[in-house]
Amino acid sequence: MDFSTKKAQPETVRTACVVVPAFRGGKLSEAAKRIDRHGRGQLTRALKNSEFDGAPGTNLMLLDVAGVGAARVLLIGAGKDGQLNVADFRKVMHSALRRLCTAGIGDATLFISEIGVSARDEQWLATQIATLAVEAAYRFDVMKSEADGSGSKQLGRLVLGTGSAPSRRQQAALARGRAVGQGVNLARDLGNLPPNICTPDYLARRAREMGRLNRLRVNVLDVADMEKLKMGALLAVARGSRQPARLIAIEHRGGPAKQKPVVLVGKGVTFDTGGISLKPSAEMDEMKYDMSGAGSVFGTMYAVSAMKMPLNVVGLIPATENMPDGQATRPGDIVTSMSGKTIEILNTDAEGRLILCDALTYAERYDPAAVIDIATLTGACVIALGKVATGLFTPDDKLASEILDAGENTWDRAWRMPVWDDYQDQLKSNFADVANIGGRPAGSVTAACFLARFAKKFRWAHLDIAGTAWKSGKEKGSTGRPVALLTQFLMNRAGW
Repeated sequence: MDFSTKKAQPETVRTACVVVPAFRGGKLSEAAKRIDRHGRGQLTRALKNSEFDGAPGTNLMLLDVAGVGAARVLLIGAGKDGQLNVADFRKVMHSALRRLCTAGIGDATLFISEIGVSARDEQWLATQIATLAVEAAYRFDVMKSEADGSGSKQLGRLVLGTGSAPSRRQQAALARGRAVGQGVNLARDLGNLPPNICTPDYLARRAREMGRLNRLRVNVLDVADMEKLKMGALLAVARGSRQPARLIAIEHRGGPAKQKPVVLVGKGVTFDTGGISLKPSAEMDEMKYDMSGAGSVFGTMYAVSAMKMPLNVVGLIPATENMPDGQATRPGDIVTSMSGKTIEILNTDAEGRLILCDALTYAERYDPAAVIDIATLTGACVIALGKVATGLFTPDDKLASEILDAGENTWDRAWRMPVWDDYQDQLKSNFADVANIGGRPAGSVTAACFLARFAKKFRWAHLDIAGTAWKSGKEKGSTGRPVALLTQFLMNRAGW
């Protein structure tokens, strides 16, 4: 999708659709008034004869407005006075962009300067619009014999209309927003693919392809490589699968050579049956989303490279299936992790922490500035926070603030949870250094505490995205979270 800014007037601009705000009580914005005057009151009459009330998230499409250069006019509800909070602004833009996409409109021009968001500037608005537009145009129909909406136009060009000369900063913000949206959609694509296609080896191939296209360094470790490194925890999860495990490293070297990288570690369980501790059959199909942490790392690395961000970033993806084969790890088995710590596996369905702990140890070789792991780790986090907020666990207050701020900026929000040593007692084992589960109480916390044992040598945070990575039911599908949060975190680190 192409984005640009243009000095133009709403009544004369030549476009398939011009988008202008309207407020509560039938009040038109100045841009809408100009169209109304040229259209001899057509907008005013339409408002009187419709149920459109100007509430955020509502819209009204008008065709063939007389005296106007655009083929269509889309009125979008902007609340009482156009001064919105972040949530309502996103609702306004999401509704408008979805309407453009579903109507088969190829290009549109937006005149939204009269919409303001508290404590947000025009660059933020432009970034959000571009991100939301790319996300709104997303379709996943590659597995269908007849693609949804085949033959209809797709929204391919979006222009921000201005009354003055276009701003270079605004144009740069649009480009960054597009990169974020594309990263989100890449994560969604990987999550939505069926597990018979999206295997560990498939992820490795996609990483190599992305590396070639986006000038990223990619290295893939196979089972023999991991055996040499003594990654006993990761390989224990892979034992029951015919699909060989992979450890994928993707490097973006945009900063100075001596700059310590930020390392992102994404859980890549491409299908999770639970192993010998087999899951119930209901909704087990959704366990293809257990690689959503890996997908978010793919999406973030894509966005970072597309932006040519002046920062060193490394993405690590431990990828495997968790299957109940005759060779599968059993409850009661004890394995030795890459760190040398022994782990008693009491539940094979607590496998994410096993592959992450070896990846965290592997991350030490990069001498990282900070490490963030991202994982659909615990159902307990879904119970705690639902589908709204990602769980954030870190003992580092400054790092926590950076991540929380990035989430608030992008509305890809997280909520900080404890990761106190008080919970470590729940992970005691009579037979090994640590057990892989700590019982039902505070399940998401003890999972994070397990990971904390392998993250002592660097600044570290854990994001539990079990509740936010995908939607169930009628809208089933990957959300692409938390690509926006992670990318903004890195942009802030880069000084952007």
